[in-house]
Amino acid sequence: MPTLKFKNVQKSFGDFQALKNISFEVKKGEFFALLGPNGAGKTTLINCLNGISNRDSGEIWVNGKDPEKDPVFTKSALGIVEQEITADPFFSPIEILKIRRGLFGMRADNAYLEWILEKLHLTDKKNVKSRALSGGMKRRLMIAKALAHDPEIIILDEPTAGVDIQLRQDLYKFLQELREKKGKTILLTTHYLEEAELLASRVAIQKNGEIVICEDTKKLLKSQKRILELKKFNGETIEIEESADGFNLQKIVEKYPCVKDLKIKEPKLEDIFLKLTKK
Repeated sequence: MPTLKFKNVQKSFGDFQALKNISFEVKKGEFFALLGPNGAGKTTLINCLNGISNRDSGEIWVNGKDPEKDPVFTKSALGIVEQEITADPFFSPIEILKIRRGLFGMRADNAYLEWILEKLHLTDKKNVKSRALSGGMKRRLMIAKALAHDPEIIILDEPTAGVDIQLRQDLYKFLQELREKKGKTILLTTHYLEEAELLASRVAIQKNGEIVICEDTKKLLKSQKRILELKKFNGETIEIEESADGFNLQKIVEKYPCVKDLKIKEPKLEDIFLKLTKK
């Protein structure tokens, strides 16, 4: 049984159809990336998963349970990091995490909460009122808040927006640790496509409320051809797509003798994304 399952999910707001027959599954312990441009319907799908919005039709399953019929079970199983920063300004991070656990009927586990704060570089700010935190710290607090009740499934909706490069790298390591050592299932949405390429074993790309591709990340990249980029002395750039036999450099140099530099460009998820989502 998949941990998450979406089957023919549809959702409209008036005359606008935000989700059109969305279908895909996420396996237990998998790191899955859901990608798409702004307005593709990713957050709407997460809201349907979390019970914030009710789908018009189709099926959603969280460990075999329907979020609309078993909201207590599904909310306990999910830890959702939302795009919007929502933290009570009058409470400190450690207080917010303890309150969060209490909402799920769980006693405070100081060792576990301290571990989360340490991993997210918030230990020295744990007793500071959240209103005094920077934007990046508040973003990390949102992640800590989602993890406070130790959920089995982690949903990350643009988790690294406003987070500096070093902390972003540390967060990548932490997410990999959660999956590899804690067995967490992770669903990520992001506009940083290098994140998805680095972390996700599978990706789905959503456009205009529809899934246009769902594939193993490595297979998807291997399906694309490499590009040989030539730079001529006059500043002109020429791109040559790799043939089935590879690059015949002798013929290429004979055809383009006035070349000062050349390099092979490996396929990137960003290139595939742009091809599939361009208007």
